[in-house]
Amino acid sequence: MATEATADDTDDASDAPDAYDALLDRVQRWNAVGSASGVLGWDQQVMMPEGGTPARSKQLSALSSVHHDMVTDDETGELLDELDDADLTDAQAAVVREVRREYERADAVPVELVEEISETGSEALQAWEEAKAEDDFDEFAPYLEKHVELKREYAEHIDPDRDPYEVLFEEFEPCLSMERAESILTELREALVPMIGDIRDSDVELAVDTFEGTFPEETQEELSREALELVGYDFDRGRLDVSSHPFTAGNQFDCRVTTRFDETDPLGAVGSTVHEFGHAQYNLGLPKEQFGTPLGQSRDLSVHESQSRLWENHVGRSRAFWEQFLPVFQEHFPQTEEATVQDAYEAFNQVYEDNFIRVEADELTYHLHIVIRFEIERDLIRGDLAVEDVPEVWNDKYEEYLGIRPETDSEGCLQDIHWSHGNFGYFPTYSLGSVMAAQLFDAAEDEIDDLDAKVADGDFDDLREWLDENVHRHGSRYETNELVKRATGEEFTANAFLDYVDEKYGELYGI
Repeated sequence: MATEATADDTDDASDAPDAYDALLDRVQRWNAVGSASGVLGWDQQVMMPEGGTPARSKQLSALSSVHHDMVTDDETGELLDELDDADLTDAQAAVVREVRREYERADAVPVELVEEISETGSEALQAWEEAKAEDDFDEFAPYLEKHVELKREYAEHIDPDRDPYEVLFEEFEPCLSMERAESILTELREALVPMIGDIRDSDVELAVDTFEGTFPEETQEELSREALELVGYDFDRGRLDVSSHPFTAGNQFDCRVTTRFDETDPLGAVGSTVHEFGHAQYNLGLPKEQFGTPLGQSRDLSVHESQSRLWENHVGRSRAFWEQFLPVFQEHFPQTEEATVQDAYEAFNQVYEDNFIRVEADELTYHLHIVIRFEIERDLIRGDLAVEDVPEVWNDKYEEYLGIRPETDSEGCLQDIHWSHGNFGYFPTYSLGSVMAAQLFDAAEDEIDDLDAKVADGDFDDLREWLDENVHRHGSRYETNELVKRATGEEFTANAFLDYVDEKYGELYGI
């Protein structure tokens, strides 16, 4: 049961201390620079000609340097010191808390290192794309090696006495400890490995061939647009494009999604499109009047991922959703006209025995894909694994955890974009977000009358409003566990997720 939402006590200028107003003005300006960098990054991945990389890397590096200088300016520290004992509202105190965290981390890192990381990321992105296309890890390895060295240095500047991977994890999830994250990942692994084994031993045969055949990309794109319209994406503040790795970028005024298409896998595009809608809906639901402040920014990546996984898994993979969406699908692809809703449900929820690609994984094996990446990047940053050994270790872990071994680097260690950006510590948030999604959706079902029937009717208004009220409108006002507790009445745990998958896949596979 969600706790009663408190009214926003966001400050009027007349009620705020002068130092707070001055700090807020600085924050809004440096976040505007960050937003500009985001648009350039989106353009690089979606529309920029291949030859634009040298200039773009310099542009992004310069903006990164400007942003860093604005955050770490002496005046920022002086204003924070002045606000130490100020009489602030809860909302103002939350802003100061978030700004202080950002300032203290940024102030510890030399601007030259920030510039070098940014420039390396732009160069590494192009190298990764080429290496993936040519199935050649050695082409990307030098850039990965440089990123690892730079990120170790980055973590050492912030706190030389702590585990560098833990320091980097806090970049993406500052409100949950590494210990708690590892505990949840362990809980998932211990529950899912035997469940997946039972599924593979099951005699139940699902309708896995429902969507076999060829599905032209152009028609898939039309279908993806209809899927976004169905769930309520605001095209006046967004757009759909294609990228090699689906992602979402933007804010409450302009939030864009990308997807990708495989002519043999139309469900992959549906899943990734609905997934990215969840990210976009979160950004678009942030309070407009707080743009550029922590109250108008999302609460880090675990919460962000909870929104995308909620829409992808608890909505898009549900039987109710396909009652509404299957006729739309069949209109675009008449070769599936004999498929039933149950067929579609089974096909979208099959557990794969031989899938190597994380973004194409089913709901259960997905988390083992995350564990593998987590263990590898943790060991890279800690110095326990050499970059040159990544492909072999990756393949060994896939064989050990999933019983499959990649034959190429492209379907193995080159499949994800994250390391080309130097984003070490990012991957755990995917599983944390999936766990959180189940807890939030469970609470929404308790509070929304007959949510399943509404989804089957294509009525998503109540669910969007519930998420806006309990998650989106708060921005970063509450830390992660507090946000979840306010929305669900309980501490953040894996219980709802484990109950959900046990019930769902127990029914599907008779286990």
